[in-house]
Amino acid sequence: MKFKTKLMIASKGYAAQNSKTPLTLYSFNRREVGPHDVLIEIQFCGVCHSDLHQIRDEWGGAIYPMVPGHEIVGKISKVGADVEKFKVGDLAGVGCFVDSCRTCSSCKAGIEQYCENGMTGTYNSYEKDGKTIAQGGYSNFIVVDENYTLSISDKLPLSAVAPLLCAGITTYSPLMHWKVRAGQKVAIVGLGGLGHMGVKLAVSLGADVTVLSTSANKEKDALALGAHHFLVTTDKAAVKKVHNHFDFILDTVSGKHDLDLYLSMVKLDGAMVMVGLPPEALPVDAFSLIPKRKTLAGSMIGGIRETQEMLDYCAENNIVSDIELIAIKDIEAAYIRMVKGDVRYRFVIDMASL
Repeated sequence: MKFKTKLMIASKGYAAQNSKTPLTLYSFNRREVGPHDVLIEIQFCGVCHSDLHQIRDEWGGAIYPMVPGHEIVGKISKVGADVEKFKVGDLAGVGCFVDSCRTCSSCKAGIEQYCENGMTGTYNSYEKDGKTIAQGGYSNFIVVDENYTLSISDKLPLSAVAPLLCAGITTYSPLMHWKVRAGQKVAIVGLGGLGHMGVKLAVSLGADVTVLSTSANKEKDALALGAHHFLVTTDKAAVKKVHNHFDFILDTVSGKHDLDLYLSMVKLDGAMVMVGLPPEALPVDAFSLIPKRKTLAGSMIGGIRETQEMLDYCAENNIVSDIELIAIKDIEAAYIRMVKGDVRYRFVIDMASL
């Protein structure tokens, strides 16, 4: 009896082999394009701080070898027989996940990021067969189901669109969910990869935007990005002036910080939403919430529908990330600079350099 050979697509990328050594060139196989799949030739991939957390196994559960990258844009070079949404030559993107259970209440509601059975991460995850390691965008190709693939406009520079697939949607989703609108007083805590996108999006919605930072030297950048005000949070007199002031605060900081300080700035029935991931639990005083009926909440990325909505919104409003384009060989140096905060505001890998 002859057995049919399972077809695969030879790929290459940069991978972590363990938590201690630098990324190195790695050859691996992608699955062949199925009836509902598209093959994307990756042109650019953004560098997210979570890439570094995961390759170093700082969150636990790392699966090696690991090809990071979940801010992926490129061009479709092959489509499956039953694909309806895309054709060869289309620009396409992939964000933080490539599949989900599709049957739970969250998936049916179009918020697959909260899949009750666990979404399939773009990398550091197992695909639905339970055996194949999902590998990310620091590579030349990726195969994705059309229903988990995003359409990318040709109106904007492709390299600067890449970070929208994570930094963009991570800030857009809470702004939409909490219905931030024109005239509201909004604060963005931190001015990094997430924070700078939060500023751009909140300003585009017509909000009165303040950047809250511990670094006085970021004021010029904050105002250049469109913020209306800048406040140094170590200035006690300035902080006192915005007591019970903001309708909405978006907290993008991933380091240790004083949540009660920022909650003191939230007005009656206002909300503060965390999208950063501090390495340790942060204390919160109940008195920071109860007397003014304030909300402290969290939010992560968006579902496919909302991510497409965000991409379309950014294309219509000429919103992209501020980036520094790098070659793949410089990724370790980029990580070092990223940890130091030495990037305005997102590194993006030119995959032609692979």
